[in-house]
Amino acid sequence: MGLFTGKKGLVLGVANDRSIAWSIAQVIMSEGGLCGFNHLPDKPDDERQRNRRRVTNLTDKHPEHAKFVVPLDVQKDEDIAALVAKAKEEFGQIDFLLHSIAYATLDDLKRDTIATSRDGFKLAMEISAYSLLAVVNAAKDIFAPKASVLTLTYFGGEKIVPGYNVMGICKAALDASMKYAAFDLGPRGVRVNALSAGPLKTLAAAAVGAKDMEPLYKAMSPMGDCVTHEHVGRIGGFLLSDMSDGITAEIVHVDYGYSAMGSPGRLLDQIKT
Repeated sequence: MGLFTGKKGLVLGVANDRSIAWSIAQVIMSEGGLCGFNHLPDKPDDERQRNRRRVTNLTDKHPEHAKFVVPLDVQKDEDIAALVAKAKEEFGQIDFLLHSIAYATLDDLKRDTIATSRDGFKLAMEISAYSLLAVVNAAKDIFAPKASVLTLTYFGGEKIVPGYNVMGICKAALDASMKYAAFDLGPRGVRVNALSAGPLKTLAAAAVGAKDMEPLYKAMSPMGDCVTHEHVGRIGGFLLSDMSDGITAEIVHVDYGYSAMGSPGRLLDQIKT
């Protein structure tokens, strides 16, 4: 038996094979879990259904464990309701829900944070933070006892990370939303946590220049290196499994200890020389 044998749930936010959500989903499926996925809605005139194909190109390789892929625009309550209805139809109840959804326009990400447009701020906050509340509220009646919810955050919501800009504000709001959701869902036996990964090569990371952070993490972290998709996938699977049943309302950092540093650490030696 695997860690997720008999478990069913939703994985939201897979964009391609480098997505953190996909790394976690692979762990879940390899341990026997059944997953429902979403994709961004395709435009009516897109005959190739590019958004759907990006996800199904991955899930089609796991027909026994990837049970469905449906469109989801988290700005539309009817889309969220349809997703939950599909999960209820397919699974009855769900044991886990992974939320890996965030967005801000490139124009706003490239601006100084104080120059973020009003409309861009609203858009980024709605998709990146409010969507967690909207989804778990819609799904609250199909959560199984001891279900687990996990969202993906970043250190830029806790401390200033130049270049992360408005997304840092969104992640701070997401972190707070996670904690209050954990309180609201606690009486139902549902846990809610966040995973904060170090820099990884993903579409989202490319938009905020996270690749430039890798040398800094290697120089400053206690382990002297950067984590991989495999590290994050395993910890994400752990947090969505019964193995973490005493953990809720927490931000779990998977960054080789970078977030614990209060000084440049061994980087000081390089500065001195």
